[in-house]
Amino acid sequence: MTDTKPLEGQTALVTGASRGIGAATAIALAKAGAHVILVARKVKALEAVEDEIHAAGGTSTIAPLDLTEPDSVARLAAAIRGRWDALDILVLSAAYLPELTPLSQIDPKQFNQALLTNVVSTQALLSAFDPMLRKAKNGRVIGLTSSVGASPRAFWSAYGSTKAAFDNLLESYAAEVEKLSPLRVAIVDPGATRTEMRARAYPGEKPESVKPPEVVASRIVQLLQEDFETGHRERVKG
Repeated sequence: MTDTKPLEGQTALVTGASRGIGAATAIALAKAGAHVILVARKVKALEAVEDEIHAAGGTSTIAPLDLTEPDSVARLAAAIRGRWDALDILVLSAAYLPELTPLSQIDPKQFNQALLTNVVSTQALLSAFDPMLRKAKNGRVIGLTSSVGASPRAFWSAYGSTKAAFDNLLESYAAEVEKLSPLRVAIVDPGATRTEMRARAYPGEKPESVKPPEVVASRIVQLLQEDFETGHRERVKG
């Protein structure tokens, strides 16, 4: 870890923290001094991220959890409230990408999984952690979106529609809390990034042709140190 720790003393929760942008963001937050709560389904993958954080001198807590299971978010929030009074940072990185197909051929099971992961769990997380975020001195929520949510594209309707709903939830929440607390909400579009999800969507693409997740993570940490207006939205370049 470096000597500069701008987020020291803050507590952050990152969903989808076992790989890709979520893992890179969790590691970057820890390097910046935050204690990071790592949330994802796969225990071994979470432990690997935690080992990397601890090896570099940071601190973290793993919370293996399937966000789509009934009452899972409520149980998570109750456990965290039992240990911390406030939550300074919430990064919503978990997402599920259904198979890319024409709208008429969307698999109902996959579509439902995308709705539960990308939309239903988002509302549950915002609702469950709202009291802790409001207790923070400068609570921040960062939601990771996709360009297909705002700009529909052929064969992406299953995923794009869930990200459009995701954006709407975050933007509505931003407007609701704007004048009631210092809490601020931002939506970040990572753009083309070297992740497992992108590899599935673009199997012929050379991984080295797009930026690594660490670039997005670095921008998120930087954004958290800025005095952005709630409802802020940006696309990460690179």
